[in-house]
Amino acid sequence: MNNPKVKIIAIKNLSKAHYKLDKVDFEYQIKKGNWQTQSRECYDRGDGAAILLYNPTKKTVILTKQFRMPSYLNRNQTGMMIEVCAGLLDEDNPEACIIKEAEEETGFKIKNPKKIFELYSTPGAVTEKIHYFVAEYNDQMKISDGGGLEEEHEEIEVLEIYFETALTMISKGEINDAKTVVLLQYAKLNHLV
Repeated sequence: MNNPKVKIIAIKNLSKAHYKLDKVDFEYQIKKGNWQTQSRECYDRGDGAAILLYNPTKKTVILTKQFRMPSYLNRNQTGMMIEVCAGLLDEDNPEACIIKEAEEETGFKIKNPKKIFELYSTPGAVTEKIHYFVAEYNDQMKISDGGGLEEEHEEIEVLEIYFETALTMISKGEINDAKTVVLLQYAKLNHLV
């Protein structure tokens, strides 16, 4: 944090219940040179990683389906979301994290995931940066049923979907998770499948 146009005045923690919610009071120097005092709430849940597993021979992708309370509270009738495999970094580096998450959630043991970029998904309120990956998979890489970890209260359904079907599901509103749309569009633009 070395922007001379930003002076943090105070950071007050509002919650540490599951993740961290802080109120940040700061001064920001606008283009005219004046300083404005502003206040923002920032939600810090750590950084994450997401991966699209794809099979160019079968022309399929591996996605997951699970209940997401925030989407349910925002008028998702069932709360179920279809997503790429993803998880928080915790203490892992992004590549180690996504290899572990792919195995836990989907049952596929992947090697050499390709990192394609890092994005802030909601920079106006959330500190999280997501590291995006892609990797090929095949049936021989399936070592378990996946489904997530019971101790993390995960109940994940693993879906193998034709790539073109997944793209159609975006336009029908059946896939409406940002990281999933980003990775499916990346795969389309780069002719991965």
